[in-house]
Amino acid sequence: MDVTPVSPGCLSGIRVLDLTQFEAGTSCTEALAWMGADIAKVENPKGGEAGRVAFGNDPLYFMMYNANKRSLTVNLKSERGLALVKEMAKRADVFAENFAPGAIERIGLGYDVVSDLNPKIIYAQVKGFGEGSPYETGLAFDPIAQAAGGSMSVTGEPDGRPIKPACTIGDTGTGMLMAFSIVSALYERQRTGKGRHLQVAMQDSVMHYTRGMFVSHARTGKAAPRGPFVNNTPHGIFPCKPEGSNDYVYLLTSPANPEHWTRLLKLIGREELIGDERYATPKARAERKAEVVEIISAWTRQRTKQQAAAQLSAAGVPSGAVNDSMDLVNEPSFRERGILQTQKHGEHTMTMPTWPVRFDGVPAKVTAAPLLGQHTAEVLGDWLGLDGATVAGLRQDGIV
Repeated sequence: MDVTPVSPGCLSGIRVLDLTQFEAGTSCTEALAWMGADIAKVENPKGGEAGRVAFGNDPLYFMMYNANKRSLTVNLKSERGLALVKEMAKRADVFAENFAPGAIERIGLGYDVVSDLNPKIIYAQVKGFGEGSPYETGLAFDPIAQAAGGSMSVTGEPDGRPIKPACTIGDTGTGMLMAFSIVSALYERQRTGKGRHLQVAMQDSVMHYTRGMFVSHARTGKAAPRGPFVNNTPHGIFPCKPEGSNDYVYLLTSPANPEHWTRLLKLIGREELIGDERYATPKARAERKAEVVEIISAWTRQRTKQQAAAQLSAAGVPSGAVNDSMDLVNEPSFRERGILQTQKHGEHTMTMPTWPVRFDGVPAKVTAAPLLGQHTAEVLGDWLGLDGATVAGLRQDGIV
């Protein structure tokens, strides 16, 4: 690694009481952790957060979304355990949760309770559907949010069925919107001294990320179709050798830059087609789309996706290899730049991306996700000033 990753420290001193689970909420607090906030992840002593056991005893899913946090276990069903968390809430800057609708209120940690304890707190909630929605009490995971928020409807082949995008914009995407909102509220609090109640629905977030489809809707008065919103031939994936499942290069020619098509023809050795009326305009190429695709595919099939992407890019044609996870892990520049880092969690090791924004040229450090209850005594000492003997007594009584 050519750089030494470190925490940017932008949120150093900010305390986050984290009652999130799975991905949407945990991604939010993980982002805050990368910025240097102290994340105290409150977990059930019996098994921990649901994401730890979502896929059996394999902790890799949990590791991906809980890096750089501290874990403490507290029995929230006990009066003393609930009182402990309330004391922590008095000292927290942020309270984050994404339980099922109504669950946090039933526990006794709803907004009214927590804000009364700490009027300066930023209280952040992630739900599947928004207040006032006909599905307000419904449960949601990423695929549900992507279906209900519109992204599936515009993903896939034009004549095919809707497809769920693999990227988890319903989960991580929602978390990023909430993280930005939390930081904005913290900034405002410096001026006003007041906290905020933040609420985001996964359905609403997906609709935000897919808002480009409303351009097509406004233009035609019809539901946005599947496929590229700007159909400027050539635009799409082209096969490369050895023609495996991911051996494709994606290229496009922008309607805003006619030179892309000319550059492409020069690169693939078809200069005789420059100015040919059959292909000279986007409209003409769209009418002969199959011919255009075959002209380009004849060239890409002679190259690997990496070779094709490198040559296209060098010629000034927007392009990128269709990389899979193995391609990305094996690309050395990601490790050299510190974008991919490896963490160890007990006996498990995993390579994962860090926060992609570099601060002063340096990437954020990935610290391994915590073992269950790894920091219970440490956090209770730091936040509440409890000594070792007191924490030991709480353990003995089953409170932590």
